[in-house]
Amino acid sequence: MLKIVARGMAAVVVAGTGMCLGPGTANAAPEVVDRTYNDAKRIIQQAGGTAVIATRTGAGLEDGKCLVMNAWDAGYQRIVRGGMRANNEVLLALNCNGVLAGPGSSGNSLASPVGREAKLKAEQEAAKRAAQQRQAQAAASSG
Repeated sequence: MLKIVARGMAAVVVAGTGMCLGPGTANAAPEVVDRTYNDAKRIIQQAGGTAVIATRTGAGLEDGKCLVMNAWDAGYQRIVRGGMRANNEVLLALNCNGVLAGPGSSGNSLASPVGREAKLKAEQEAAKRAAQQRQAQAAASSG
């Protein structure tokens, strides 16, 4: 009988302690990898967080145009007057190299999805410019 009462008291103490401490925060960084810093910052702010640049690679682009390579929740808490508070910071690793690597310039590899997309976009723009030049030459020679 004494063991049953002791176990019951222990269960009440454990449950009471859990209620006093409150629930822990369970945040996860929003999915912002392969987006620009401006887009990532907006998404993080909409989720109630604060975007913080943790690392930056390259200097070819301004911060807003850099690509987010990784995002993670801050593993520390901020100390404020009155004690600790939960941290809502999301740390970001930025790639500020150019959009596409080339001879003498750093950037994304053609092997990466971002690099392939940039190469395709550049080829489409070049084809569009070539078509416009042909139309201009045809108009000039017929006029």
